[in-house]
Amino acid sequence: MIAGLESLRQRHVLTLPAVPAAVRVARETAERVLAEWHIGAHHPTVGPALLILAELVTNSVRHAAPLSTQLTVVYAARRDRLVVAVHDRHPYLPTLYGATVGSGDGGLATVMELTLGLGGTAGVLPDADGQGKTVRVCLPL
Repeated sequence: MIAGLESLRQRHVLTLPAVPAAVRVARETAERVLAEWHIGAHHPTVGPALLILAELVTNSVRHAAPLSTQLTVVYAARRDRLVVAVHDRHPYLPTLYGATVGSGDGGLATVMELTLGLGGTAGVLPDADGQGKTVRVCLPL
């Protein structure tokens, strides 16, 4: 389990191969899981959360696949919070705050614009061995 998510009562973990199709599978799974948790598509956080998730999985597939043949996606929630996290085994730790379009961080700039616009937070958590990381976004419900 990705550290810090144990306190969230609803969790779903999905491990996928680091291939382009993972983006679609992660998004479709998120839609299904959120509906099961009674967080419907009409909720104002859901659309941006799905876009954030797609961007994070895309980044992992695009940049980490040579060193990380699979990635793990975690969805977690409680009444007031939704968390999406993507883990891979590539050691590079991207900069989230200060990511800008046009500098090669377009996807992360979008993630941060949506996250901050919703009043959420984001972070990059390195694995203990330094050979992987988790990018985690927390959004208010």
